[in-house]
Amino acid sequence: MIAAASTVIVFGLIIWVVLTSEAWPAVQRQFFSWFHFRESFPAVLSGFWLDIRMFLVAEVLILVIALIVAMIRALRGPAFLPLRMIAVTYIDLVRGIPTLLIILLLGFGVPALQLQGVPNSRLFWGVAALVISYSAYTAEVYRAGIESVHESQRMSARSIGLTQGQSLWYVIVPQAVRNVIPALLNGFVSLQKDVALVFVLGVREGLREADIYNARTFNYTSYIAAAILFLLVSVPVARFTDWYTERDRRRKQAMSA
Repeated sequence: MIAAASTVIVFGLIIWVVLTSEAWPAVQRQFFSWFHFRESFPAVLSGFWLDIRMFLVAEVLILVIALIVAMIRALRGPAFLPLRMIAVTYIDLVRGIPTLLIILLLGFGVPALQLQGVPNSRLFWGVAALVISYSAYTAEVYRAGIESVHESQRMSARSIGLTQGQSLWYVIVPQAVRNVIPALLNGFVSLQKDVALVFVLGVREGLREADIYNARTFNYTSYIAAAILFLLVSVPVARFTDWYTERDRRRKQAMSA
């Protein structure tokens, strides 16, 4: 009862302060107009479905490519040094460049070259830039999971005749992936928002449609409509991530007890 009462009082005061502010009528007209929300929502929703498709395609590719890079980096022995160097160089370079800059470089630069047999679609290169950028970060998440698996697991796998690659694939990686699922889910939330960055290429996804409506009407309610759509996806995923993290914590505590 105390928690409920304090919650009602605090949020009630916040709402009262906002609604009684002298600037509220102007803010409401520019950001919370029901008329402009209703007018802009169909186009924003149509563009948002493209965001969802980009997210799903990019996420699958990121998980696969990042795992391959992480496994290459986890290989041991002098014979694999060139492959490890390539993986480390890729991760360091990509993580050092802002995602938006990678999108601009690929989305405008590659189509401008008009290379034979190379796609010229800005949508294609926008998704490719997201995959390249996020794969570097996700590879490090996988690597942390691989390094969290006790060395005895690798040694046991090698002792029964498994090669280094087989040890990684059948013994180390399954345990590593399970350890980093919460971190991967956080990456899902971040990617779901960042797919909107491809709007800088002129791709008519949700944010771009909101921007077009704003340019035509000089009203910002369309941005609120886009924000609501992104929240409807990201908030449930974030809450699922919290639930899974807590469940995983309890499972590990039960196993160690």
